[in-house]
Amino acid sequence: MEDTIILWQGEYYNSLEHCTIQLDENAVKIYSTIVGHLDNKIYNIAYFIEANRNWEVQHFSINAKINSSPFQVEGRKTNGHWNVNGSVINNLYACVDIDISLTPLSNSFPINRLKLKDGQQAHIDVIYIDVLEQKITAREQKYSRLSAEKYKYENVPNDFEAIITVDKSGLVVSYPELFERVH
Repeated sequence: MEDTIILWQGEYYNSLEHCTIQLDENAVKIYSTIVGHLDNKIYNIAYFIEANRNWEVQHFSINAKINSSPFQVEGRKTNGHWNVNGSVINNLYACVDIDISLTPLSNSFPINRLKLKDGQQAHIDVIYIDVLEQKITAREQKYSRLSAEKYKYENVPNDFEAIITVDKSGLVVSYPELFERVH
C-alpha cells in the first residue's frame, strides 16, 4: 500500500486541508479534514471517499460542522444507482464523479479516470456537494487536457473556468485563486 499526504491552502475559502490518499491493488481511499472560515461561516469538514483503481467513486461520506450546524452526507453507488443518505436519487444516475466544494481533490477523479491525451476533452456529470450551502445537485463539467500537467476545467454552461496544474499522479498543485498545495 502506498500513502500520499497532501496539504492544500484554500485561498478563497480561507482554509487548510490535510489529505491522505491510500492506493492499493483494488482501491483508492481518501481521508481528509478541512478547516476554515468564509462569510461568517466557520467550518470543520471530515470526508472519506472510496473509488476503484480506475478512480470511479463507489462510496463517500462527509461530516461537516458549519458554525454550530451539522451537515452529513453519505453516498454509495450500487448497481449503477446512487443512494444518498438512504434514498436512491434518480437524477444522479449519470454521475460517475463527485465534486465536493472546498477541496481541489475532486478534480483528481476525472483527471485520473478519463486518461485524456493532450488536446482531448470530455464532458462529465458529477454529484456536486456544496458543503457551505448544504446542497447536493447534478452538474455538467468539462475537462480539457492541455499538457501532462495542465488541464482546463469548465462548468457547463460556462460560468466558471480555470487552468489547473497537477503533478504526475493527477493531484492538484495549483488551482489559481482557489487552492495551492503547500506540501
